[in-house]
Parts: sequence; structure tokens; C-alpha cells
Amino acid sequence: MPSPIIQPTENTSLSARIALSAAAEQGAHLRTEDFGDWLAERGRANAFRVERIPFAELDGWSFQESTGNLVHRSGRFFTVEGLHVTEDAEPHGDGPYADWYQPIIKQPEVGILGILVKEFDGVLHFLMQAKMEPGNPNLLQLSPTVQATRSNYTKAHKGGDVKYIEYFVGPDRGRIVADVLQSEHGSWFYRKSNRNMVVEAVGDVPLLDDFCWLTLGQIHELLRRDNVVNMDSRTVLSCLPFADTSDGALLSDIELLSWITGERTRHSVRTERVPLDSIPGWKRGESTIEHEEGRYFKVVAVSVRAGNREVTGWTQPLFEPVGLGVTAFLTREFGGVPHVLVNARVEGGFLDTVELGPTVQCTPDNYAHLPEKERPRFLDTVLRAGADRIRYEVVHSEEGGRFLNAESRFLIVDADEADAPLDPPPGYAWVTSAQLTSLVRHGHYLNVQARTMLACLNATAVSTR
Repeated sequence: MPSPIIQPTENTSLSARIALSAAAEQGAHLRTEDFGDWLAERGRANAFRVERIPFAELDGWSFQESTGNLVHRSGRFFTVEGLHVTEDAEPHGDGPYADWYQPIIKQPEVGILGILVKEFDGVLHFLMQAKMEPGNPNLLQLSPTVQATRSNYTKAHKGGDVKYIEYFVGPDRGRIVADVLQSEHGSWFYRKSNRNMVVEAVGDVPLLDDFCWLTLGQIHELLRRDNVVNMDSRTVLSCLPFADTSDGALLSDIELLSWITGERTRHSVRTERVPLDSIPGWKRGESTIEHEEGRYFKVVAVSVRAGNREVTGWTQPLFEPVGLGVTAFLTREFGGVPHVLVNARVEGGFLDTVELGPTVQCTPDNYAHLPEKERPRFLDTVLRAGADRIRYEVVHSEEGGRFLNAESRFLIVDADEADAPLDPPPGYAWVTSAQLTSLVRHGHYLNVQARTMLACLNATAVSTR
């Protein structure tokens, strides 16, 4: 059995308590079968409205005269700028485009994504929030206890207090279960990180409106439903210190770390922030900034009303993808040990060149015009997979505070040697989910899509541990 990449500092009892919560299909406060009614009731209890508006109707936002960048008058929150990316790889590039321009979100502050946990009847429960985000397809989804930018919890917006924030930043916060900086979407954010935290509460915790206590097993059940558990919850859940019960990984942990280091040195990535109004191939209209060929994504503007948010009304820009994404792990067993195929991905906004992503992560419509050899590797394998080979399939949306209707099909697909060989092509490696769990305890190893996939692996009966 290979030694763990990082020896967990948490004791065995914590891992056992997490496993016990994962096995608990019902909670002490809310039955799983009643969750849908509870979420619908929270939606009826608050007034939500999101409307598309032209850029001219944005309040506090404007295009800078000198650069065309979309900025807020306070200098806080975020800006929409241009980015020029040039990528080279040895011995060859991994995709059809090695040089491109795009809009990018620049948000230098680090936010907090935090879940509070507490034991009821001997079982850990997770305090989850029914949170409205303007970009969510169904507006209301299950979010962490705290999901806030620094501007939010320092009240730069002059709004109300962020509920439960004292459990994550106060001097008397409880026991730290997980605490790690993780990247956001490297294709849409420039070097953006969030602090992913799980904290066990000490003492009584008041239960406020829009919040509920759920076991990990209940949350795993909800991860099997379309557009219920939001991206921020999924990334925090992926950081839980599950026990390492695997052995027989194809790569030892030292070999895996060496492979990642090799991928980071194999790729030479140069990024340059440039004025938004100077990026070729993109055009700005009254209501959208979009690519001339209608692909990739758009920048749009919305007006929002939300009765239960710290600020009840605002306007803002959002990124809107063009088409439904596909995010998938191919999985195989080697020597009786399940593995998943990861891809060392280059994204323009990454802090450290490469992070591990799923086998497939793309929007197929963006590649439909290309010959098969220029389409993303393994995409057609995933798209052609029969129902008997699909072990998990759910539509999840991305972060609704910055992205509008950004949805992907998340899949776990059984493969064979013909589909995905034991010796994979450059940029790919077979790993166990226990190895991913070890890596995710450190920042900037797994991208946000891979962290969602890890949370989904943990939620399924198909375990790669």
C-alpha cells in the first residue's frame, strides 16, 4: 500500500464520525423526503426576481474610458477585464488553440466558503443554507453556511451582517475540520481563490430562517438531484478528511506528485491582462459582450431583487456560457482497485499553470465545427456511452453569483482498454479518489470541476477508495 501523499492530522475518530454521517440517510431535524417541500417553502417565503438589463442600466458599474474594463465605482467587488493567454507544451500542445484572448473576472479578495457542523444524536450534521444566487437556473440552491466575499463580510456593500460568520473568523470559533485555499474557475477568474472551511461548533447554535441541519448522507442523496447542491457546497464537501481506505494505486503517491510537477514544468503559460476593449474576436453591444462566432460565453447584466440577502436589491454583470457543459470522469479497475482518469489542465486564470481536472471538461458546442482529431480527448467516448456504463449523471450549475445559467452534465462513466488505455496519453493519469482526497487538503491541486467530481464520487455507491 502506498503511503499517503499527506498524512492527515485529523485523528481516526474524526474520519469515523464523517463516515457515520455519510451512512446516515435521515437526520435528526429534517427528513430527506421532506427536503423538497422545505426548499420550496423557503422560496415562497422570500421575493426573488432577476431581469436582464442593458449595460447602461447598471447602477454603480461602468466601462472605463481608458481601457473599456467594466468596473464598480467603489473599486471593490470585481472587474471584467481582458486576458491574453499563450500556452506551449512539450513535446506538443494539448489542444487546437495555444493563443487566445478573452474577457476575465479579476477579483483579488479571498472569500469564505464555510460549513458549520455539529453532532446531534451522535451523528455529525451540516448546517446548510437555502441561498438565492442570481445566476442559478432555479435561483434557490443549497449553499454552505457561509458563502461570502470579503466585501460581503466586511460590509463594503453597507448591507446586513453575514449570518454565522463569527464561527469562521471570530476568536471563539470551534474545531477546524478542514481549512484550505482552493481555486475558482480558471477559465473565467484570474487567479481567484476562496477559503474552504469546515468548522465543528462548540455549544448551542441558533437555527435561523433559510438554514437546515442535514447529515452527510442526506447531502449525498441531494447530490443525485439536478441543480440542488450549489458549487460552493460541493467544493467544501470535497475537502472533508475521509479516511484513506485504498491500496493498490497504479502510481505511488511520490510518483503522482512527480507527475504533477512534470506537467507543470512541461507547460509554459504566459498570461497578460489587457484592456477589455482591445481583445480581438470579441464585440460589445448594448446588452452583451460576446465572441464574434457566437461561442464560449457572453458577458451580460442583470437587475436583482432578493428579500433575504444582506443587500435586497442590486445590479451586476454575469458571465453566461453558450451551451450545456460536459464534465466527466472515466473510471476503470486495475487489480480490483477503482481508478479515475484525471487531466492536467491549463486554464488562463490558474495561479500555478496546471491543476488536475476531470477526464473531460468542456462545452461540446464549442467544438462541434472541428474535425474529430481536434475535439477534446475522450469527449466522444463520454457522449457515446450507453446507459449501462453511466454510473452517475446529474446536472449541476456553477457559481450563481458570477455565472448565469452555467450548467454541466456531471458523469462517471465506466471505460475499458479500448476507450481509455492503462497507459494514457500525455497529460492524463489514473488515480484513486483517496489520492485525490489527500491532494485536496492542499490548495491548487484539483480544479473546481474535479472537486465537484470528487464530492460526487463520495456521494455514489461507486467508490474508488
